[in-house]
Amino acid sequence: MLSGLFLEVVLGLFFFAGYEASALKMETIWVLFLSLVPVYTRGQGVYAPAQAQIIHAGQACVVKEDNISERVYTIREGDTLVLQCLVTGHPRPQVRWTKTAGSASDKFQETSVFNETLRIEKIQRLQGGRYYCKAENGVGVPAIKSIRVDVQYLDEPILTVHQTISDVRGSFYQEKTVFLRCTVNSNPPARFIWRRGSETLSHSQDNGVDIYEPLYTQGETKVLKLKNLRPQDYASYTCQVSVRNVCGIPDKSITFELTNTTAPPALKLSVNETLVVNPGDNVTIQCLLTGGDPLPQVVWSHSPGPMPRNSLIQGGNLTIWSIRAEDSGYYNCTAINNVGNPAKKTVNLLVRSMRNVTFQITPDVIKESETIQLGQDLKLSCHVDAVPQEKVFYFWYKNGKLAKISDRLVVIRNDPELPPVTSSLEIIDLRFTDYGTYLCVASFQGAPIPDLSVEVNISSETVPPSIMVPKGQSTITVREGSRAELQCEVRGKPKPPILWSRVDKEAPMPSGAMTVETSDGKLHLEKVTRELSGTYKCQTARYNGFNIRPREALVQLNVQFPPVVEPIFQDIRQAIGRSVTLRCTMLKGSPMKVATAVWRFNGSLLTVPPTEQQDFSEYKVDSVSRETSGNYECSISNDVGVATCLFQVSAKAYNPEFYYDTPNPTRKQSKNYSYVLQWTQKEPDAVDPILSYRLDVRQMNHRDLPPKSISVRKVEKGMLQEYLLTDLKVPLSYEVRLTPLTRFGSGDMATRTIHYIEPISYPNPLGNTCHFEDEKICGYTQDTTDNFDWIRQSGLTHDPKRSANTGPTMDFSGTPEGYYMFIEASAPRVKNDKARLISPMYNMTARFCVSFYYHMYGKHIGSLNLLVHVKNKQPTQALSLKGDKGNAWQQAHVPINPAGPFQIIFEGVRGTGSEGDIAIDDVTLKKGDCPRKPVVPDKAVVLPENGAITQDKFPLCGPLLFFLFVLLR
Repeated sequence: MLSGLFLEVVLGLFFFAGYEASALKMETIWVLFLSLVPVYTRGQGVYAPAQAQIIHAGQACVVKEDNISERVYTIREGDTLVLQCLVTGHPRPQVRWTKTAGSASDKFQETSVFNETLRIEKIQRLQGGRYYCKAENGVGVPAIKSIRVDVQYLDEPILTVHQTISDVRGSFYQEKTVFLRCTVNSNPPARFIWRRGSETLSHSQDNGVDIYEPLYTQGETKVLKLKNLRPQDYASYTCQVSVRNVCGIPDKSITFELTNTTAPPALKLSVNETLVVNPGDNVTIQCLLTGGDPLPQVVWSHSPGPMPRNSLIQGGNLTIWSIRAEDSGYYNCTAINNVGNPAKKTVNLLVRSMRNVTFQITPDVIKESETIQLGQDLKLSCHVDAVPQEKVFYFWYKNGKLAKISDRLVVIRNDPELPPVTSSLEIIDLRFTDYGTYLCVASFQGAPIPDLSVEVNISSETVPPSIMVPKGQSTITVREGSRAELQCEVRGKPKPPILWSRVDKEAPMPSGAMTVETSDGKLHLEKVTRELSGTYKCQTARYNGFNIRPREALVQLNVQFPPVVEPIFQDIRQAIGRSVTLRCTMLKGSPMKVATAVWRFNGSLLTVPPTEQQDFSEYKVDSVSRETSGNYECSISNDVGVATCLFQVSAKAYNPEFYYDTPNPTRKQSKNYSYVLQWTQKEPDAVDPILSYRLDVRQMNHRDLPPKSISVRKVEKGMLQEYLLTDLKVPLSYEVRLTPLTRFGSGDMATRTIHYIEPISYPNPLGNTCHFEDEKICGYTQDTTDNFDWIRQSGLTHDPKRSANTGPTMDFSGTPEGYYMFIEASAPRVKNDKARLISPMYNMTARFCVSFYYHMYGKHIGSLNLLVHVKNKQPTQALSLKGDKGNAWQQAHVPINPAGPFQIIFEGVRGTGSEGDIAIDDVTLKKGDCPRKPVVPDKAVVLPENGAITQDKFPLCGPLLFFLFVLLR
């Protein structure tokens, strides 16, 4: 009831503030309220779904909100993309980055980056698109945020020249019109500027000039049209393209000299368009230029595939040494001079070859016969794969003599019922005297290519094939990884080849082909896998045998493989004295049954009563204790192999879950700092109650500090616990290990690293001092358009070989561990090089005082400038310090009065030599006027020295409400 009353009072104050408080007061009140809410909800648990926010770093040109309220990150091609996904939620969310090509409807890529920071070096244009950050922690729905990355680029422009000649109506002369077409790939669309000599051309200044953008070019092309070409139009033309220096991309240009001899390229070849050669020949093709100004460039290409390795190109001449059959193809000679269309000539180069001669026996088709019978027609066919196919000649022989053509013996060169260029010998009204051996010879007449031939025997014993599976071979069972042989027997004369294919799966054979040909009917499969299980079909081929309906048979292949079980591993936690049943289940296997199941505990064999054959095995632990805690292993066999389930049974507690969303966990105390460590306990009710925690703290790369014991009361799920770590050294980092303890003993340990973070509330650090102790340097960033960067350094990290007689040795506080920012004046820096350090954006207007310490010691000191950059305006100088100021830290107070959201910029300018290092430290931005006298820095508040777990005190409500009330007034 008190918490409810407190909430009502606060909301009432907010309502009152809506009428009376300023915007600044309201913002402060909301921050206070949101920081108080978690205190009064911890009883319900602090588990919270993931929240995500994408921030940018790296070399982005600009991050803006476009007109449909989506974030757009603009970056130059070749720069480094850095996106960071800041997450909150408890437990700590896991982050996954994915990308789509550009629209939200596209699917996620298969590959993902599991990291809070996404970094892409030398980003390319194709890597632009929408990037998604997905954060999930198992509580609620995942958080998904996105940002569109727009990669900016400007390619070199291409200028082409075209011309038309047409009759002018009502006149007897011809008009020549020239088009200069300038094309460029860019993002954003480029701006085009045309020049004739040094004169800039515009659309309306000259009646003989027209500048326009062709349809459907989307800003990628601009055309300069020279109408009715005049003598003054023969000149030098420049097309300049610009993306207005976006991302620092410079303009680019291309120039073309237009003369009265400008002409497109023209070609002629030294050979015919189709060239047939013999293997082993040296082939030379000349591509001769017959026109073109400027002088065209000649390029050779080959399709399909690249140019052969045994080829040589010299100007327009192409030579192929010892040409091979695989060098056949189309060879293209192209001449380009960007005037008119490219000239192109193509040679179809054919290398003579013959292979794979086959025959077919076709019984009388009209009578639908499948056997050879006297008195019926019979056709013998012969085919060879050749290049060029149409140049093959076939010759038929009978019993060693050239077949005599007659009314009953007809030769058909191109049988329309068979593949092209197939020769058939048709026997009309088959007689006994027609029996014999027929020989088909394929030949390239007059070419040095060996002939190919095939024999066909026709007799009463020539019968069509039959096919069958040998007895006991219809089902083949083998083990995975072994060799399998599938067999079909074929009978008949002649015996045709056997074609194997898969029946129940539309999948290729292991070779990658859909069918495999065997001459003996046996299919050999090496190192079979479970995916090869299934039905296989063997069938007779329709070549090298009878050209009739194929004969078929089926063979079943069963591939046995070891079992696949679940769980592979399972971590089981139970309180002492409770029972637990372990089950190991077989998901897949061949055969799909448990032959044996063997249980072991910490390697020792357990006795399990036998069960009927099934697909799982169970073991019951009657009572969990220290003696029964350990590793339980179940090995399941199906007589082919063994798979194992592993169970880890114990009563030890789960690990603590560190809470990463603690507001301002760091509290500085002079040279030391304290840290508020918060956590919840994972599944505390799964085991015995947590009695205490053991805390181990170790300075990074140093020995452990003495462990501490943290006593606790009843720990509930989601209850936030705290411990104050004290006496930590600024700015060192520490490794923290936290282990829960129950009556069973030590539980799972959780580890995290504590980094020193400046106790500043970003992004509005008014009234706070930035000591640069944190790597985030209080939200300051380096300017990407200057010459070099500021460097964060301490007395422990500075270079011992640095320039003498310049720069500080320690920060303003005089501690070796303290950090400061400085510029290094040594080489490769030169005079007037600038380095700029930019603050976060402060979204308010008022009078402010910028206070900071500076160190300017050395005979070559340049200058230190303080600039104020109001949003959408140019930076203005508020302070400039020049020259040697002595080997000591000094303080400056600078009043500023920005007229809108603003940033402050520290600009260091390099002097005349290497003894010119400049440093700054302890930067403060306060509202109001600057002091007249130097101000001593605020002392840090000393925290209590005890590290007990803190409990939220309800009496805080009174002071907090009073503070809110005063603030509202």
